[in-house]
Amino acid sequence: MIALGVNIDHVATLRQARRGVCPDIIAAAKICEMAGAHQITVHLRKDRRHIQDKDVHALKETLLVNMNLEMAAEDEIIGIAQSIQPYTVCLVPEKREEITTEGGLDVAGQVVRLTEVVQTMHAKGIRVSMFIDPEPGQVEASVKSGADAVELHTGAYANAIGAKADRELSRLWDCAEMVADTSMELHAGHGLTVRNLLPVARMPFLHEVNIGHDIMARALFIGLDAAVKEILGVLRDVEMAFD
Repeated sequence: MIALGVNIDHVATLRQARRGVCPDIIAAAKICEMAGAHQITVHLRKDRRHIQDKDVHALKETLLVNMNLEMAAEDEIIGIAQSIQPYTVCLVPEKREEITTEGGLDVAGQVVRLTEVVQTMHAKGIRVSMFIDPEPGQVEASVKSGADAVELHTGAYANAIGAKADRELSRLWDCAEMVADTSMELHAGHGLTVRNLLPVARMPFLHEVNIGHDIMARALFIGLDAAVKEILGVLRDVEMAFD
């Protein structure tokens, strides 16, 4: 079955609105875990706008499933990742003025630097994923960097409608086929919802999806447990179709 990583950043966003302790990050993570999520994803940003250092330490101590730490390739965050040693780090671009991550990481433009980061993480037994736009050059550069996986940025597909959505989906599939010819795992994420996930989940050799905003938005109305299980239901439908 395709693995589901649940991004719980938005739980921290709500907590930080009052600089308090509620809602509790660990409680949210454990609900996702018990609902069947295979991984918990958090983004430790340089500006600490949601997830805090204490959160990643606490999650590493309490999670029974894998932890995926999204992060910029910045020395301070690299040091924290090396200390915590999550199962995976996903390297993403980061701009202070953005609302959320906008676009994929330009691996091709900084392959030397990112290769060094990959080697640093591997020395600590940490897997590395590159969050990239669905472009052949970025897939090739990710291979050169020694990354264990690429996470295709699905935002353009998620935001498109009609023929444009079809074109964006085709770009994703083309890159998925490229990744299948490498040693890297194929992941996907950004903007995926219970409504648009299925065409992406059918991509060949897809190993993992990471979803946050839609699950948390749905949780407001149906509860977090049910929202996680809704997405898992889509992934199970894909699994059954291939059986």
